[in-house]
Amino acid sequence: METIKQIEAMIYTIRGQRVMLDSDLARLYGVETKVLNQAVKRNEERFPHDFLIRPDSSELADLRSQIVTLGGISTENSVLRHPPLLFTENGVAMLSSVLKSRQALQVNIAIMRTFTKLRSFLAMENSLVGRVENLEKGTHKLFKIVFERLDSLEDGITPKLPANRKKIGLQAKR
Repeated sequence: METIKQIEAMIYTIRGQRVMLDSDLARLYGVETKVLNQAVKRNEERFPHDFLIRPDSSELADLRSQIVTLGGISTENSVLRHPPLLFTENGVAMLSSVLKSRQALQVNIAIMRTFTKLRSFLAMENSLVGRVENLEKGTHKLFKIVFERLDSLEDGITPKLPANRKKIGLQAKR
């Protein structure tokens, strides 16, 4: 069985959604990609557009670059030759009802845990971004107050010279 780290490496982002390739899922479920895709085709009503993505050419190019970047090209992964089916988290969950085997159930549980873990990381990141933004705002206000007070202190300690005071210095020869 694959580890969560290995499953994480099989998750890509398309249309702002995390997806998994049909070939990766087939390998995890222990079936051929062709068998997985046939099961999906026989049960199309279970896979609406938000469960199953059929990528266009620009999305395929983006997917290829993600796979190359992550070093995920393999002989089982035919993204470079045939457009894959991309399953969102809900699509992966639906696959377990289509592929009814003990292995499919166990793999599905591991995949769902991985998606949940990624979602919690995203929530934590958003929380940290909010906290940093609040810290920046508070710091900006604090520095503004400090600089205003320094300006007022500077005005109070700058000596005021009498207007009729004789200037000291060298005069240029004419």
